[in-house]
Amino acid sequence: MEKGLKKDNSVFIISLVLTISIVLWGIVAQTSFASFANTLMNFLKGYFGWSYLIAMFVFVIFAGVLAFSKYGKIKLGKDNDVPEYSTVSWFAMLFGAGMGIGLVFWGVAEPISHFVSPAPGIEAGTTAAANFAMKASFMHWGFHPWANYSIIGLALAYFQFRKDKPGLISSIFIPLLGEERVNGPIGKLIDVLAVFATVAGVATSLGLGTLQINSGLNFLFNIPENTFVQLTIISVITILFIWTAISGIGKGIKLLGDINLVLAVTLLLLVIILGPTVTFINSFTNGLGQYLNGFIADSLHVEPFGDNSWIYGWTVFYWAWWIAWAPFVGTFIARISKGRTIREFIGGVIFAPAVVSIVWFSAFGSMGLNLSETIGIEGMEAAAAVPSTALFQVFSHYPLSMVLSMITVVLLSTFFITSANSATFVLGMLSSQGDLNPSRGKQLIWGLLQSLLATSLLLAGGLEALQTASIAAAFPFIFVMIFAILSLMKALKQEDV
Repeated sequence: MEKGLKKDNSVFIISLVLTISIVLWGIVAQTSFASFANTLMNFLKGYFGWSYLIAMFVFVIFAGVLAFSKYGKIKLGKDNDVPEYSTVSWFAMLFGAGMGIGLVFWGVAEPISHFVSPAPGIEAGTTAAANFAMKASFMHWGFHPWANYSIIGLALAYFQFRKDKPGLISSIFIPLLGEERVNGPIGKLIDVLAVFATVAGVATSLGLGTLQINSGLNFLFNIPENTFVQLTIISVITILFIWTAISGIGKGIKLLGDINLVLAVTLLLLVIILGPTVTFINSFTNGLGQYLNGFIADSLHVEPFGDNSWIYGWTVFYWAWWIAWAPFVGTFIARISKGRTIREFIGGVIFAPAVVSIVWFSAFGSMGLNLSETIGIEGMEAAAAVPSTALFQVFSHYPLSMVLSMITVVLLSTFFITSANSATFVLGMLSSQGDLNPSRGKQLIWGLLQSLLATSLLLAGGLEALQTASIAAAFPFIFVMIFAILSLMKALKQEDV
């Protein structure tokens, strides 16, 4: 017991010290911190952009092959275990934790951005640009990010529920490294990096999300964009996400996930009905065809001799961001997936969310791109320039715009709460030796810390620098996830199937 407690405390303390030190750097010396973060990120994109592309493609292929292999029927748990949550609630929780807020924020903004500023060789504002905008959006929000989440989630669920190992990312590597090394400095380093990636990612999202919600309220109700309003927003969100986290998965997190799903489906259906419905259907059909037809080429596309600014600025940045979120989202998805088969897990974590994301971007993207003739290329550029209000600007040109906007503001808030409460629960697990039901006290500490970090950086103007730093710092997780695949396969080969 003493040994386990000691390990728990060391990961907890090291994670706290590392995170607070980096945030203090971001607050006290903004310029040097931002310069360092941007230089590191540009270096990684310029010299290792190819590694992000190859790794994400490998994750998709591995998950797809595994789902249809003989191992697909293996349960993430004992053979007689059954799922803890209904399929709808399971999907609602994993979807809300993994991506929800991004769909609301970028559903209109990203297709418009690609339309007015497409990749080199495509003329802005043309039909070709519109087709490219939809295909690129499908690519960035389709199978790749969810396959990325599934690697950590699948391996962790297998080892913690079928092999009775602690709910720590380091546990995945027992077949490769052995129990002793995993319980030593190497395992601790992996777990500390996972904690840092989670805290930094969620803190920046909480801060940036506060700005987005404030922008929406300003656009709708002329509520001023100032420090007082932002602190009020972040305080309310903090109370709600900590309360739902310490209520446990079966109560607070599950309930909010279910509410979230209902709101998201309601908004999506309203957009399809009130927007250009035929254009949506055509965009979905055409975009899906282009996406699937060019899947391999687009997955591995990098210019050896040409301009890679668009690829590095969008695709590689996205892949890095998804990888930075993989430790947190993967750990949370693993925690709620006991009793599912590997095939069911992959279908629910990759295929279903990818299809929903593609339908979402078809609907919202069509609604935005349909305005090109109404507001002109200049109007589209103005909307793309302020992505936090692009959705509200587009809604203003359609019926029931106030209703759509109100639902969106509520959905922005609930999606942020679901991501934050999931992260708070996961941080409690990762800093409690993998305890599947971490103490409320530890969750409270992490919840308050995330909120304080977000508030401090919001006031100091260092949010985006921390976001860049957290993405760059997650680079080693490419290799962690590759080795996770090897470790999982080594364990699966010992199964009697």
